[in-house]
Amino acid sequence: MFSKSNLLSTIVAAVWSLLGGWLLWGIVADPILAEHVTTDGIMKEAPDFVYLTIGCIIQGFILSTIYGRWGNGIYGASTGLKFGFWIGLLGGFGEGLINFATSNILDLQGTLINAVVYIVFYSIMGLIIGFVYQRTQGVAQSLS
Repeated sequence: MFSKSNLLSTIVAAVWSLLGGWLLWGIVADPILAEHVTTDGIMKEAPDFVYLTIGCIIQGFILSTIYGRWGNGIYGASTGLKFGFWIGLLGGFGEGLINFATSNILDLQGTLINAVVYIVFYSIMGLIIGFVYQRTQGVAQSLS
């Protein structure tokens, strides 16, 4: 659980989570999604960076740990990309449509746009995790 591969990919994934989230949702998707928000006052003016950072670290650790077990020793950018894609589908379309059905946050078009952003976000995160696992596992194996 606390292998070199897992810890390094946790750190890199957490950095992507923080910066990629800011890039994809804060810069790219915000102007698009603003037209589809159905309730005012949902988002904070500025995020609480302490809790945001802690959440990103937890997210990176959990995804890295799951990938480490899911990859079954066959690690790489392509398997990581596939893993991230499935996680993006789960969060983007699965959770997104459940949220649409039960709350007034985004309209349907906004929910679908947000789902695509989720897929891109988690696909890149999975790719990063897979790449780090491949590199660190390869180094460990070549030193043995």
